[in-house]
Parts: sequence; structure tokens; C-alpha cells
Amino acid sequence: MSRQGTRGVDPRKVNGELFTLTYGALVAQLLRDYEDDDEVNKQLEKMGYNIGVRLIEDFLARNNSSRCNDFRETAEIISKVGFKMYLGITPVVSNWSPAGDEFSLLIENNPLADFVELPPGHNNLNFSNLLCGVLKGALEMVQMDVDVRFVQDQLKGDNITELRLKFLRRLEDAIPVGED
Repeated sequence: MSRQGTRGVDPRKVNGELFTLTYGALVAQLLRDYEDDDEVNKQLEKMGYNIGVRLIEDFLARNNSSRCNDFRETAEIISKVGFKMYLGITPVVSNWSPAGDEFSLLIENNPLADFVELPPGHNNLNFSNLLCGVLKGALEMVQMDVDVRFVQDQLKGDNITELRLKFLRRLEDAIPVGED
């Protein structure tokens, strides 16, 4: 009996491609179920939010970085650690607002968009809107209320994929009613 050879195959690459294909099937199913780009965008963001709420615990457990002091430091950790850890990419942090409360993540090669072409008639679909939800959910768990949205998308013919994050406010730790 011989063993199947798996030498030379990076399991992370295989897992990444499997995730990409599975994600594409999920988006296709949502398009069939909702038939409306805006509703699909909402569903993807909601799913991403739920992932982000849970993902932050894994991120904090696996990463030994201390609490970020400001939004700039948070942006660097998101780009250089978070995206690298979970998607194997490092987006460029760019386009800071003068107030320092808003920045862009520029993604040259979006792994969620590998093997993807937007179907005709779905120009309002933000295929990778899951990322917006993940960022919003994860940052909310570390007491940061942010707005995350797509500005540019390579799937729509832009040169780069750009996510824009805007810090809205710091959330206060709240103790549930009846607990001290």
C-alpha cells in the first residue's frame, strides 16, 4: 500500500483556496436567495460581524501585542498582524484624514476575490463585504465603534480594492442590568 504524496503542497494555500471557493458558493447562494445586491451586502456584513466578534478572541489569544494606544496603532496591527494571520496578505494603510480618525486599507490581491467575476447586472454587489463586518465586529469587541465601507473594488474594474475605516467613538464597558 503506498501513501499519497503531499510533499511540496502548502496546506495553508490549499485551505485558503478551499475557503475562497466555499465563500464564492456562499455569495452565489445569497444572490439566489435574496435577488437584491443591497440585501446580499447586508447579509454578508452581518455574517462578517458575527465572525469578527468571535475572531477577536482567537486573535488576542494568539497575538502577544499590548492594547493599542490610538487609532493609528490599531490600523497597523489590523494590517500587519490581523490580515496577515488570517488571510495571508498585508494591506497598505493609507489616506489618513487630517483628524487621524479615518484611513484606508489598500488591498492589492484580495484572496476572497480569487477565481471570481461579478455576474452581469450585479454592479451594487460588494462581493467581499464580509471583510467590513469582520472588522466592525472585531473592533467593537475592543471598544471601538467604526464605520467600514468599500470605496474601490477590483471586481468592479478599479485598480485596487480599498476599504475605508472611520473611528466613530470609543465604547464604554457596560455591566449588564442586575449584575454588579
